[in-house]
Parts: sequence; structure tokens; C-alpha cells
Amino acid sequence: MFNSLQEKLETAFKNIKGQGRITELNVAATVKDIRRALVDADVNFKIAKDFTDRVKEKAIGQKVLNAISPSQLMVKIVKDELAVLMGSEESVFNAKGNPAVILISGLQGSGKTTFSGKLANYLKTKKGLNPLLVAGDIYRPAAMEQLRILGEQIGVQVYSEAENKDVNSIVQNAITTAKSTNKNVVIIDTAGRLAIDESMMTEIANIKKIAQPQEILFVVDSMTGQDAVNTAKAFNDRLDFTGVVLTKLDGDTKGGAAISIKYTVNKPIKFISSGEKMETLDVFYPERMAQRILGMGDISTLVEKAQAQFDQEEAKRLESKIRRNKFDFADFKLQLEQIKKMGDMKDLLGMMPGVGKQIKNLDINNDSFKGIEAMINSMTAAERANPELIDMSRKKRIANGSGKNIAEVNAFMKQFDQMKEMMKNTNKMNALGKMMPGMKP
Repeated sequence: MFNSLQEKLETAFKNIKGQGRITELNVAATVKDIRRALVDADVNFKIAKDFTDRVKEKAIGQKVLNAISPSQLMVKIVKDELAVLMGSEESVFNAKGNPAVILISGLQGSGKTTFSGKLANYLKTKKGLNPLLVAGDIYRPAAMEQLRILGEQIGVQVYSEAENKDVNSIVQNAITTAKSTNKNVVIIDTAGRLAIDESMMTEIANIKKIAQPQEILFVVDSMTGQDAVNTAKAFNDRLDFTGVVLTKLDGDTKGGAAISIKYTVNKPIKFISSGEKMETLDVFYPERMAQRILGMGDISTLVEKAQAQFDQEEAKRLESKIRRNKFDFADFKLQLEQIKKMGDMKDLLGMMPGVGKQIKNLDINNDSFKGIEAMINSMTAAERANPELIDMSRKKRIANGSGKNIAEVNAFMKQFDQMKEMMKNTNKMNALGKMMPGMKP
């Protein structure tokens, strides 16, 4: 995410590295490179100039403490200003009503239908709501079918009328159905076009009048940069939407849309989405996104994703097994399955400070675990629970069963033993720290 922008901003900060203090001269050079980096990321020049003018104003005259360098201070100023530019704080999402109605808008290909499914899943699993998805795209049969499939995947009812070409009556009927079936939120997926046209705008404006939505979300493909911002302005002028959704953040995203859309339409970014999995939807936090743009990671989001997937009782059970040095292959497989549910592996690793830049050219995906899972699946239940049982003849059977060779099985088992040893040592240090409160493990 934002790899090119990260690199160019890092280069900009090098101008001030090694300097003893912040001066008007070295700030000017740094700010010029930051502005160029933003423009290259498809941020409108006026927005980039306003942003860098504020950065320059904040930076000049700043006293640098002994504990930090001028470049570190400059990074902090840029991070803070980026967060302000993108909205400062998390925006409230209103899903309260009888039922609450959420209208999804955007151009064709922006990811509206997939996002509708993700939002329904989010409201069901994270907020405890009972959503109804509405197939409001009467022009593209594939959109109705896609929404139906997504609804089946997440266990959410989809309302559609395949033969009805009056979207207004479909929406009215859907809301009536929601009330009669105790659905407390209605998500309307609407038709998109390849470009903005009057008929499209009139249609969705009419849906707004009928549905009286609590939220109108504009879904934008984050890879389209400044074009996305211009489209957002046209939609907002007509619909006065309540928030923006950035999709496809796992692609070759320049960053222009994320950085400048709030400035242009003065509406908050409410969600960000990446990939096709229904779980890959996150609330948008401006400061966290600013950290990621600057390559500082996003530990808060990573921890939240982990907490959402890892059961507390299961965590206690595993902790007990680790303490007794009884962590086995069955436990390891369970951990892999939970990690995979958290989302795209490369994206997750990119949330760790300093890791994103190192893995940017690596092809990392969840398929990386397939070989390991195949080896564990080729073990008997007794072997998974008691790794010490696995001798050479068992290794040969595991290798044959998983399509691996003996060397690969040996390497995996060696890595597993090293991981267990590291867990055991960490556990000892934690125990020692508890016995000696003044000592930090």
C-alpha cells in the first residue's frame, strides 16, 4: 500500500537528516520534495501546496529536543498534518433506525457490490445487527447474482426482483420486507455506470428520496487517484453523501484519493476495503493511515484484527500448553487458520513498523501456508499431539502424503522445534519478570 509514495517521502526526509537543527533552508528543500511526492501520487497540486505550506509553517522555528533529530520531528509534523488532511478522527457510522437504511453509490467497477456484502458482514458480526441486502442494480444481472452469492457466504438475506425494472418499487418493497421480517438495517446496492451521466444521477437521487437513508456512502476505487476525487465531487453535489469508502487498497494504490478526497468534498472516509474476502473491511482512522503512508506501520489495527479472530478461552488454553512446553502441530495449524482469517498476509505484515518496505517486492499470500498445512494434514492425530513420535519412517509417509520431500519435512520440523524453544524461553522470561517486578523481560 502506497509503496511509491513512501519511498519518495523517505527521500524527502533525507534532506534534513544529519542536520543539527531545522532551518528555513533545509525545510524549504524537504517541503519541495514532499510536494513533488504528493503530486506524483496524484494529489491535486493546490491541495499538495496548501498541505506543504502548513508543514513548512509548523516546522520553521521548531526547537529540536536532544532526544530527537530534525528529520524525526519533520516526520511527526508531516504525519500529524496528513491525519488532519484525511479527517483527524474516526467518523461515526449511523446504523440506527427502524430499519436503518444505507445507500451505496459509485461508478461501475468501483467495488460497490463486494463492499455491500462486506458491510453486511461487518454489521452482523461486529455490531450484532440483522441486515437485509437489496439488489438495486436492475441493469446488470451479474450484480444481482453476485450479491446473492455473497449473501449466502455470510448468512445474510438478499432481496431482489429479477423481473422488475422499476428500482424505486424494489426499494420500497425491500424496506417493507425488512420491517415485516425484523431486519434492523437495509443496505441498498445501486447501479453504477462507466462514467457519470444524468440518468444515473436522477435514478439514485430518486432512490434517496424514497429510502430516506441514514447513510449514503460513495464507494471509490482507490487506484484511480484524482479521477476518483473529481467523481466524488460530482456525486456529492447531487447526493450530499455522508461518507466515502476506499476500495482495492491492496492494489497499486498511489494514495491520491485517500489523501485528498476529504479536502475536496469535506466528507469523511468511513471505511477502507481490500481484497475479496468478506472480513477485509476496516473502519478508517486518519492517524493510522498517515502512519502507514509514512511506513510507520499500524500496530493498533493489527492488534484489533488479532483480537477479533482469537478466542480468549482458546488463548488461555494455548498459553497453558506453551507454559508446559506442550504446544503441538494441531495447535500450530489452528493458529495458521486464525491468522489467515485476519486478511491478506502481505497487508498484515505491512502493518508492522519497518516491515512494509522490506517485503514490498516479495510475493506473499495466504497460499504460502499450503505446504505447511499439507504436511500437518498428512500426520496422524497422535503425531500432531506428540511431535516426538515422528521418526524417519513417519517423515517419509508425511512427505509422500503432502507432496514434499524429506528435506522439506526436516526443515519444517526443525523450524517448529526452534519456535517451541523460543516460546519456552519467552515464557521463562515473563515468569521471571513476574517474580522480580523491577526486571523487564
